[in-house]
Amino acid sequence: MLLPPFSSERTSATRPDLAMTERLAASVEASGLIRNAEAAGDFGVILQKGDPDRGSLLVVVRNRGRFAACLQRTLGMDGRYVWSLVGPEPDSPDEKVSQFLARQAGFDPDLWLIELDIAQPERFIAETTSAG
Repeated sequence: MLLPPFSSERTSATRPDLAMTERLAASVEASGLIRNAEAAGDFGVILQKGDPDRGSLLVVVRNRGRFAACLQRTLGMDGRYVWSLVGPEPDSPDEKVSQFLARQAGFDPDLWLIELDIAQPERFIAETTSAG
């Protein structure tokens, strides 16, 4: 069973009235995603390394090589980080997925691109997007 990404946020202790949150370094969270996948008997790889501390994360989710979804961690309106579905529709051709990833990487040089090939992508997507 794949676990949703660990909670990488904590409310600022110095200004609890602000909605800003701290988060784990991007490199640590990327490694955690891959280790969770591998611990469940699945596969994970870093396609592109971004800024080790504050880079954004984009996860390509596949099932047996078939594209399932892209998830991106973004800062929400409330100041908390959330995972959102982005990019092409499920089962899109690899060419369309590659074009989307190239555009995102060109737009954000600090972006981490992570690919997970997992047995139950629907469950992972649901757990990840609901967990934030």
